[in-house]
Amino acid sequence: MTTRRYGAIKSGAQTNLALLGLLSIAFLTGWLAFAFGTGPSRLSLIVHATGGVAIVLLMPWKSMIARRGMSRPRPGRWASIGLGVLVLVSVAAGLGHSTGLVLNWGPLSSMEVHVGAAIAAAPLAIWHVIARRIKARPADLSRRTFMKGSVALGAAAATYAVSEIAVRAATLPGAARRFTGSYEAGSFRPADMPVSSWMFDAIPVHSPERWTLRTPGRVWTLEELAAFDDRLNATLDCTGGFYSTQEWSGVRLDRLLPNASRPSIRVISSTGYDRRFPTAEASSLLLATRFGDIPLDPGHGFPARLVAPDRRGFWWVKWVVAIELDEVPYWWQAPFPLQ
Repeated sequence: MTTRRYGAIKSGAQTNLALLGLLSIAFLTGWLAFAFGTGPSRLSLIVHATGGVAIVLLMPWKSMIARRGMSRPRPGRWASIGLGVLVLVSVAAGLGHSTGLVLNWGPLSSMEVHVGAAIAAAPLAIWHVIARRIKARPADLSRRTFMKGSVALGAAAATYAVSEIAVRAATLPGAARRFTGSYEAGSFRPADMPVSSWMFDAIPVHSPERWTLRTPGRVWTLEELAAFDDRLNATLDCTGGFYSTQEWSGVRLDRLLPNASRPSIRVISSTGYDRRFPTAEASSLLLATRFGDIPLDPGHGFPARLVAPDRRGFWWVKWVVAIELDEVPYWWQAPFPLQ
């Protein structure tokens, strides 16, 4: 084997290892950012964005590897091409969202395309690792390689920082993003607040006369709940890419659960969707029947929805029909709902 060919193979292996690591980091930090509605989300997004920039910077080297691979007939080629296309789509949608230049791809938001393409790419990436195994050699883990990687990550971080400064200097829409990356939509204007649901939940229609809320030891009617007027300004930050701050009014959960002594509170939707919360948070959770002094509409959770401050939108259970006390700890649940 010639020295030149060996160098190309070595460089290709290191590029593939770097891309595999960066894709893994981007995927994990993206989901971690979704999990928080407070400060950790910002830190996760910085790491996520830096990893994304590093992937873009490695694309010229990866394109050379891909051209060499395309010149040889190999099984599974189309899966590899599909993986590459999905990664490119996810990166492009992420850039469109972060700058604010492209916030929608037809009926889908750029964030939905970004996340959807990443999820679709995940099984192909796993297949690629299994079918095209990359063997790490001592040279790939050497001090020199570590220094090269550090320089590359530093360049990616600097590029990301410069891009953020450029977005603000050019007053692009992306400059107005919240620390979670979301854009403001309809704050204190309930009629303009977007409607969103986790995954594929359809909007149910409930009769106000027939709807009831079941709590331990009691069943409430909508008229009884509407008599409460606990108020809370809180921001719903949707993983779809928008946030909206409203004045919500209804009843605090500690009023509905005066003798709560079990580890967690389970809030259940009429769709079967549910989330658990620590019992200690009962006084900070609100079961809202109104926003902006008007009743909720079906798309926003009528007759009643949960308001969970400092949590992302998928915690804000809509169309609530039951609140239970549970022996199961609140953390004993999927980080993200599975339906």
